[in-house]
Amino acid sequence: MNINRRRFVGLSAAAIAAPSIAVAGQSLNIVCTVGMLADTAKQIAPANVTIRALMGPGTDPHAFRQTRSDVVALTKADLIIRHGLYLEAQMEDLFAKLGNRKPILSAGEAVPNHNLLPYDDASPQYDPHVWMDPTLWIHVADAIASELSSKLPNKSAEISQNYASFVETLIRLTDYGHDILASVPKQARVLLTAHDAFRYFGSAYDFDVMGVKGISTTSEAGLYRIEELVDLIIERQIKAVFVESSQSDRNIRALIEGTAARGHDLKLGGQLFSDAMGPAGTYEGTYIGMIDHNLTTIARALGVDAPKRGMNDRLNV
Repeated sequence: MNINRRRFVGLSAAAIAAPSIAVAGQSLNIVCTVGMLADTAKQIAPANVTIRALMGPGTDPHAFRQTRSDVVALTKADLIIRHGLYLEAQMEDLFAKLGNRKPILSAGEAVPNHNLLPYDDASPQYDPHVWMDPTLWIHVADAIASELSSKLPNKSAEISQNYASFVETLIRLTDYGHDILASVPKQARVLLTAHDAFRYFGSAYDFDVMGVKGISTTSEAGLYRIEELVDLIIERQIKAVFVESSQSDRNIRALIEGTAARGHDLKLGGQLFSDAMGPAGTYEGTYIGMIDHNLTTIARALGVDAPKRGMNDRLNV
């Protein structure tokens, strides 16, 4: 896949308006909201930067509410990196207050609007799950690299080198996904999960993506929705359904039971990482490992002879 390797510059308005911090020779303290942002920042940042994520493995960012210790951490940060696009919906008021005296980078909003998918037909908002497409995540990485360079100009060469290396890995990850999913027949190109977190995956890899819930996990799935999906599964002869690490498997189990009652064998294809990465300290606990796991798990569940341990031979199996 031919991907333009130029730098993607896209800082949020909040970050541009934020006052500069004089930190030459000092450590920079960064607090990120979700793990995907924290890991990306760690891959790009120089050694004298401290980075932490508020939300750990298995945490649902749609419903996350900050604790008192979270507010303290955000107040003490030299830089806050949030995703934006209304992912951290419960924290919007807090960020509005902090933005008046603290630099905040809304990194997800660095993705150009023409690359964003609509939340739904009735809302002006966008689907925030852009990390599901590694090529779109390049924009996010670029915004973080640009912000770090502005805060640590004496480390800009190191930041640029780290950024370039990370982007090359993102491109390789994208190509890996296309390679292993290429043999999945059109009829089988259906990804059914707990909520609509994978639409950017579907757009990137030509899959029909369906969630029992909507884009936000705070919506409820009624009995009619379950019955509707059972009909669809049987009609399209869908063979596998997936649970998510940050969501209850209750609705997915209901689908399996509903299709079984009508004589259809729907198997559990495995667990995918949607709104949070894998356990800390593991390969799946990195952004690259998270997406590698998802691509490999989906491919293998759909009958593709993909490498069992993924692109980098590091998946825990």
